[in-house]
Amino acid sequence: MTQEREDTHQMRLLITGATGFIGSRLALHAHRIGIDVVATGRAELDVERERLRELRTAGVAIAEGVLQDAALVRSLLGGRNTVIHLAAAQHESEMPAAYYRATNVELVRSLLDQCSAAHIERFVYGSTMGVYGDGTGEPLDEASSVNPDNVYTRTKLEAESLVRAHAQEFATCVIRIAETYGPGDQRLLKLFRAIDRGQFFMIGTGNNRRQCIHVDDLVRGLLLAARHPAAAGETFILAGREVMTTRQMVERIAVALGRRTPRMQLPMWPFQAAASVMETALPPLRIQPPLHSRRLDFFRKSFVFSIAKARRLLAFQPEIDFGAGARDTAHWYRARGLLPHAAREMARTESA
Repeated sequence: MTQEREDTHQMRLLITGATGFIGSRLALHAHRIGIDVVATGRAELDVERERLRELRTAGVAIAEGVLQDAALVRSLLGGRNTVIHLAAAQHESEMPAAYYRATNVELVRSLLDQCSAAHIERFVYGSTMGVYGDGTGEPLDEASSVNPDNVYTRTKLEAESLVRAHAQEFATCVIRIAETYGPGDQRLLKLFRAIDRGQFFMIGTGNNRRQCIHVDDLVRGLLLAARHPAAAGETFILAGREVMTTRQMVERIAVALGRRTPRMQLPMWPFQAAASVMETALPPLRIQPPLHSRRLDFFRKSFVFSIAKARRLLAFQPEIDFGAGARDTAHWYRARGLLPHAAREMARTESA
């Protein structure tokens, strides 16, 4: 921690997307270790407003707003020398393609131009493992072929090119982020709840592989990218320390929750067929499909990564294995009432 403080004391950092999961944890950690940090993000959803309150309570300097506000961006960039850009139209947004392009491409283009005018020294762009498309099961590295298969990943890949095009004006770095979890995450809450309540069932074999990264490890990696000389002009994959199947992931979450491992397994094909029908029939009626093929990706896609480049150039080393991270996450959920406390739930069950 002392070395981390020494390495970052000259950094004057702006974090975008700070009311998102990763951005909020990054802002909290940066502030905690003494970095001069300003954070910005929108607060339209309940979870975003909750994160905004958490940041303010911790003493993080934060400006609520949207990056389409050029005047706001100019004011935020004043006095900053480093930007970590995490704001994006996420793939859960269910928005038209034009929205993704405006947010993930044109907004990035405008922000880069404003960073140039403000003499920013380093710009770190948070991209996604999704630029590789369907994982092959073989380890992917920064030189692997990309094949984005939806509007979200296509626009994220296009923004990567915009970032690299500014490398002659200031130091740039692209980070392709693996599946991220940990305290502050709401995306895996449904999975934890289903396992906690004994309601989870596996769709398909559960043998697809994944390499999740704990948010604390990711935050350390992002700050390395923001300060390490060797990061300039480079692209890195940041992923966790271990590869596991979806079945193993579920087993470790069950252990973390003190629950029995779910055993129910259903075949994939009926869900695929239902998703295909819903995706075809419901959108013309302006009804969002309750099941679509992307939600089945959790049970189908395999992503395995090599982080050798980040280890070699940045000395990045993920420290948190998934079992410990799942316990950490479960504790965070219980502390905030998002899951019942184990002792209370056991007492209720015994009483019933």
